[in-house]
Amino acid sequence: MQAGLKGLASGLVVLGATVIAAPAMAADWDAKISNPKPAAGDVTLPMPCGGAMVFRTVAVPADGPLGDTRVMLGGGDPARGSLEGVHPEYIAGSFSDGKSQRTYLIGKYEVTQAQYEAVMADTPEACPKVAMPKRLPQTDIGWFDAVRFTERYSVWLRKNAGKAVPKEGDETAYIRLPTEAEWEYAARGGASVSPADFGERIFAMPDGMAKYVWFAGTQSANGKPQLTGLLTPGPLGIHDMLGNVDEMVLEPFRLNKLGRSHGQAGGYVVRGGNYLTGEQDIRTALRQEVPYFDDAGVRKSKTTGFRVVAAVPSLTSAAQLKAVQQAWEKLGATSATDDRPGVQLGKQAETPIEDLAVLAKAAPDPEMKKRLEQVQASLRADLALRDEQRDRAARTALRMGAFLGQKLADDGKWVDRLRSLYESQKAADPNSDRTKDYQAKVQENQKALDDNLRYYADTVIRIAEDYGDDTLKRQKELLATEMKNLGLAHLVPYLDRHTGHVLGYRDDHKVSRQKWLDDYVKM
Repeated sequence: MQAGLKGLASGLVVLGATVIAAPAMAADWDAKISNPKPAAGDVTLPMPCGGAMVFRTVAVPADGPLGDTRVMLGGGDPARGSLEGVHPEYIAGSFSDGKSQRTYLIGKYEVTQAQYEAVMADTPEACPKVAMPKRLPQTDIGWFDAVRFTERYSVWLRKNAGKAVPKEGDETAYIRLPTEAEWEYAARGGASVSPADFGERIFAMPDGMAKYVWFAGTQSANGKPQLTGLLTPGPLGIHDMLGNVDEMVLEPFRLNKLGRSHGQAGGYVVRGGNYLTGEQDIRTALRQEVPYFDDAGVRKSKTTGFRVVAAVPSLTSAAQLKAVQQAWEKLGATSATDDRPGVQLGKQAETPIEDLAVLAKAAPDPEMKKRLEQVQASLRADLALRDEQRDRAARTALRMGAFLGQKLADDGKWVDRLRSLYESQKAADPNSDRTKDYQAKVQENQKALDDNLRYYADTVIRIAEDYGDDTLKRQKELLATEMKNLGLAHLVPYLDRHTGHVLGYRDDHKVSRQKWLDDYVKM
């Protein structure tokens, strides 16, 4: 996309009733200003005044038009439970691969002074003179200023950037502040880290926090904001999400009330800590409320900046709307049509949901009709939740099967190697201590292999009995995506083989332990 920065004509940007001439595209900025740490996977969008903004792709495993991922956000400190208590959130990106993954784009760096001035410039003459100090994050602005920046940049992109801007369906991407869930999901490492690492206080920093975060003290920020991109990025290749400057998010602050948000919407939220935050206080869950206004007017802070995301509306085309409606109608109702082997439904109605719909339609009393419809909606919600829990359990079971398959492959090959050495030694000297030692090792390792193979067979049988074909196939695709995001693509063939064993057992009900082991050993 870097080539898209050149030769873009200036246009007219319409903001409300005001028509503003977009600053002309001058020579491209030096990469040291717009992308000081280039990396594979960077997505670059042009900006006014010859500038550029770089994004990173955040992947979210999700299938279907209503697919999303449940994550646990927040921290475990009881003293800050009302502010940061652990709570579930659901997240899905704007852009779909049409199969098992959605993505969104988040700024690789905090918005810099150069980028802010370029977007807010009204004329070509107002374009910033770009120099290294302009790579400092833009601070000392209010939340509404940040939102105004995203508005102007979005309009400019649509008028000037053409095909450089991502699309989904019929909709072109626009720029906005990230939601809290999007911000924290990306800061923790998203799908690129294991669930255990995702829940840690901070992402793994093997070289020490000072290599990744600007915090208070002479060994780090020393009381000043720092140029963006100087330190090592987080797991997704994103710089300075923790420390340097606080970052504003889209929605207003809400207190935490034991796993759910409190009903009052307050000021705006800043995340991540800043260059005056102590090292011991840096954490991914850190969130603070800031009033939109103070006695001087708009509340501003020299320690607060922002980064942006590129996103699209939820409904991007007429076809997407239809797909969403069809998926919504299946929520809950599909759970009643259990796809487990051997489960049969009665002949009176296809599902309990449809049964309730028939009763509600036939009810002569309007109040009774209303109550039946409420029961139907409540049951659908409960069944949809059960579906999600079932799907997560199926994915966990398949993951275990894949890991067991890899273990069987390694152990089976090792036992074969030991047995070969034993046979060679036995042929050379059948009564030697070394021959007896090899024999003992073969027996010991064979017993462990047999135990693991027995456990694997139990796993195959339980999965085959607990989950239907449709559930297994959908969750296998999602799990394969998760594994690739985690850098575990080498496990996908084991997942494929394990799922094949489950479906094969479903067909013939034969516990083929030796065949299953041979399948793995020969991989």
